This record gives sequence, structure tokens and C-alpha cells, in this order.
Amino acid sequence: MDSTSISTADILQQLAKSKAVCEKLVQLKPEEINQILLELADLTISKTSFLLAENQKDLDRMDTENPKYDRLLLSESRLVQIAEDLRKVASFPSPLGHIMEDRMLENGIHLQKVSAPIGVIGLVFESRPNVTFDVFALCFKSGNVAVLKGSRDAHYSNLAILQLIHQVLATHDLEAACYLAPSERAALGTILSASEYIDLLIPRGGQGLIDYVRKNASMPVVETGAGVVHTYFAESANLEKGKAVLSNAKSRRVSVCNALDTILIHRTRIEALPFLLSDLGEKHECKVWADPEAYAVLQGEYPDHLLLKANEEDFGKEFLSMQLSIKTLANLEEAIAHIQKHSSKHSEAILSEDAKEISAFMNRVDAAVVYANASTAFTDGGQFGLGAEIGISTQKLHARGPMGLRELTSYKWLAYGDGQVRS
Repeated sequence: MDSTSISTADILQQLAKSKAVCEKLVQLKPEEINQILLELADLTISKTSFLLAENQKDLDRMDTENPKYDRLLLSESRLVQIAEDLRKVASFPSPLGHIMEDRMLENGIHLQKVSAPIGVIGLVFESRPNVTFDVFALCFKSGNVAVLKGSRDAHYSNLAILQLIHQVLATHDLEAACYLAPSERAALGTILSASEYIDLLIPRGGQGLIDYVRKNASMPVVETGAGVVHTYFAESANLEKGKAVLSNAKSRRVSVCNALDTILIHRTRIEALPFLLSDLGEKHECKVWADPEAYAVLQGEYPDHLLLKANEEDFGKEFLSMQLSIKTLANLEEAIAHIQKHSSKHSEAILSEDAKEISAFMNRVDAAVVYANASTAFTDGGQFGLGAEIGISTQKLHARGPMGLRELTSYKWLAYGDGQVRS
């Protein structure tokens, strides 16, 4: 059935089926779960041509200059990596049934705190079809049902991926373990109000989407995604390290949430800017929005058509494109104050050779991931050894940073007694 024809009643009926299948999932053996993920990995490779053709239908509807284009794009190499990620998730130990506490109470009750599935996890996301694979794999491995609400940008891609997932699940009568809601925005309201069926909702996209979901959802929400990322080049920073880290953090993949947005630079090192930005200007044609001091140093040293004067609104901005801003500062205190004012609490970094300064930065900066002398591009579930991720949590309750298998579990208390009653 074409998802565009599904009504509110149909969505709720599908969600009811998803909720009901939770009981079947907790009865699956780890080897059964792993086998299904491996079958999906193999099927993904064998259906490469089909997936790329469906993805092209979505790409044809989007301007290639749109920052979301790269997020939407599937390629043969990306599908190979997706299949590898599926196999990696299958290879990990199950996050379920881990005994977190085990003790005997004075009344003789044996008490255990044990990791358990959350239940039905909903994800609302924008134009990233690879997310459909990642979310299903992580949810399924952790005993959860995945409810997905993608955007119209990835409509055909998501339907194609769902077709493969359902093909594998059908042989085990588990199709309801992954549900893709209609891509129309009107369907979002039904999802947000379905607290009877969805236990946790995760928005993954721009700040506008995240804010809307947080304000309107009737179930608990974990915020992920939006990243306003800074790197502070301190007085003691190494030039070669700094150039490599800044170039990588900005240019590796500009449309992702861990990409560098603002360079903070110590005033005594401002003359190093032409060297630090040389690769970004020559190889990547990165637009630079510079404050007056940085602009004066870069004028004539950086391509004129890429150098612009920064306004206040150019700071605290997630560019998601080949652009960044530069702020000149007097010391570490000013750098931390700037980050505290503008950060989305995603990823922040310092370039410094001063151990005391690094320690202060690492301890005081409030973000999900804080780096010293390394690129913020590493904020990623795969890079952190989680196999894949459902998103980067920027909040503090339940999970923070890359959310992998462990972060998709809750826990329950098991109390074993022998007739005890409370007075």
C-alpha cells in the first residue's frame, strides 16, 4: 500500500500491532536476532541496484546545492558500509539481561536490577535514509520495536529500505517490529499523540524539527541532532595539528551535526589564520565569516570571494554547508564564555599544548562530547565503537552523546521472595 493513502485510523492500527509485537521480541534468542540482521545485510548488498534507483527518485527532486542532498545520497560504497554496520551490530553482545545490581535484602528477598527493552521507540528524522537501517538494527538488537517517521525528501528511499526489512522479518512473522509512518507532515501529529503505543520518541534533524517534537510530543523525548560546534585554537596550540584538525572537522562532511561551525582563536595566534585555513580556501572553497580582527589578517591572504565580515548572527549558527565563522578572543575564559552562550551542547574542542588549560576546558565545557587536540568529526556511534547510532543525544537525562545499544535499554527490578509480606 502506498503510504500516502494511509489514514489516521490506519496509523493507529499499525502502531497497535507494533506495540503487540514487543512481547514476541523479548522471547527471541540472541542468535535469532543476529541471524535476521545478517540476512538483512546480505539482502542490502544483493539489492544495491534497486536501492540506488529508488534513492535517485528522491535525489531528482532535490537541488544539488541543498545541504541535505549529501545526507539523502546513497551510493554503492555507502550501502557496503551500511551492510558492514549491520553485521557489526549483529556481532555485539546483547545489551539485554545484564545484571546491574544484585543483592539480598534483610527480609530475605533476592533483588536484581536487570537491563530490559524500552518497548516501542519512535524516530522522527529528515532526509537521511541510512538512518532507517541504523535505527531498525539498533532497536531490533536491543529488543525494541522501531517506529519511523521520515520526511518526504527520502520518501522512495525509505519505502525501498522498509521493503527489504519486511522481506527479512516476514519469514519470522515479525513485520510489525518495524513500521514506517506516512511521509506527509500531517502524519506527524498522529505519531506525537500516540503515547499509548510509543514509549520513547527521538527527533533527529534540524533545530526546528527538534523544538517542534519536544513541544508537542505526548511521550518522553530524547533530543538529538542539532550541533553548533566550536574549536578553540589556544595560545599554545600546535600549528600543524591545528591545521589538520580544523580542516577535517569542517570539510570531512559538511552536512552532519558534528561539523565545525566556529573557530575561536587566541588573539596572540591570529597571524596563523592564513596558514590554518589554507586548505579550506584552496581545496574546499569554504566561506569564512570573520570578526574585524580576523578579517584584517585574512584580507589579501584568503580568497576575496570567500571572505566576508561576520555579524553577531553568524555566531551560534549551524551552517550545515561549507561555511564557518571566526571569533578572536583574549583567553580561555572568553572562549568558554562564548561556547556557553552559543553551544548546542553537542561537540566542542580545544587545540592546546597546555595541560592545565586542557584540563580546565575539558572539565568546564558543558557538551555531550568534549575534545582536546582532535577533530569533532569523531562524534559518531561507529567511531565510538557502538557499531551504529540512533542519534547524538544533547540532553542529560537517560542518554548523552552517541546512542548505541546500551542507550536503547531501560531496566527493571526482579524481586525473588519466599512468601515475604510487609508489615
